[in-house]
Amino acid sequence: MMTALYHDERCFWHSAGEHVLILPLGPWLQPVASGGHAESPESKRRLKNLIEASGLIDQLDQRRAAPASRDDLLRIHPAAYIDRFKALSDAGGGEIGHEARFSAGGYEIAALSAGLAMQAVQDVWARKVPNAYVLSRPPGHHCLPDAGMGFCLLANIPIALEALRASHGPLRAAVVDWDVHHGNGTEAIYLDRADTLTISLHQEACFPTDTGTADERGRGAGLGTNLNIPLLPGSGHQAYLDAMDLLVLPALRAFAPEIIIIACGLDANAMDPLARMQAHSDTFRAMTLRLKVLADEMCQGRLLAVHEGGYSEAVVPFCGLAVIEALAGQRSPVIDPFLPLIEAQQPAADFVAFQRDRLERQAKAIFT
Repeated sequence: MMTALYHDERCFWHSAGEHVLILPLGPWLQPVASGGHAESPESKRRLKNLIEASGLIDQLDQRRAAPASRDDLLRIHPAAYIDRFKALSDAGGGEIGHEARFSAGGYEIAALSAGLAMQAVQDVWARKVPNAYVLSRPPGHHCLPDAGMGFCLLANIPIALEALRASHGPLRAAVVDWDVHHGNGTEAIYLDRADTLTISLHQEACFPTDTGTADERGRGAGLGTNLNIPLLPGSGHQAYLDAMDLLVLPALRAFAPEIIIIACGLDANAMDPLARMQAHSDTFRAMTLRLKVLADEMCQGRLLAVHEGGYSEAVVPFCGLAVIEALAGQRSPVIDPFLPLIEAQQPAADFVAFQRDRLERQAKAIFT
């Protein structure tokens, strides 16, 4: 069996309208090409293009999916939210939450994005595919049950996970979110549940600026099943690997999930316009390989990645390709031309040591 790639061209047709990066047009803001919104289709489309041009596409099992149904969405989102979203979509678009704009047909495209994640989770669980990458948009990890947020209109991963539970019964699942922004939506949905471990590895106080602190550990039955790992701005390759080795992997081993889902934002790359980190393509490759080994050990290899953020049209394709190569156990002929520069720009040893000390203290507080 080959690693599966779930995608649909229609996901690339989602539009947030005319913006300048994240701001709507207004006084002193000059319009920019291609609509100007940071969450444009181009970083995702260029990743798909690179997969094809590299020949890696021939080593992948390409799959599509049906949109998530209203009943699927209702497991996470209240009817009032779904109805309002659909009505706005039918009327030509609008805004369904903070920084959550969409155009006509946005509801149907968001349901398709969630449906791709749903199908991938079902297929990985049933061992129809060894693992998977879901190249979908709009993203989902900021979306709250009753409000969109941060470019996210539906909670793709929770929708997929609860559909799996509806068809297969109770199970233990882990979501590892390495998008550079805190996965506040996924956290909120599972904050008081003991059956889902949510881990968010993000730039401290980036977005949202008021969530994602290390002391947010869950509540009630879910106390201890939420792990936030805020990294200092400027953290690079070694900080991410230290976070994986000191916190993420031990937390996963202690929880013993039956399936692991990566919320695969690629915006911790050093050239992303919406963050200030120093990760590169080999960072994402190394993190994926660590999770693949652990999934093989703990949950029969049940591992998949669902695309989230990442806004550098130049660098995201190389980071995404590295993740998919790691999942597939393949190396394409592609050489990341940005890698030598970003490696040369890694933070100094004293910064790396300072960040590692923070991680060690956090790990000691949790595991001892």
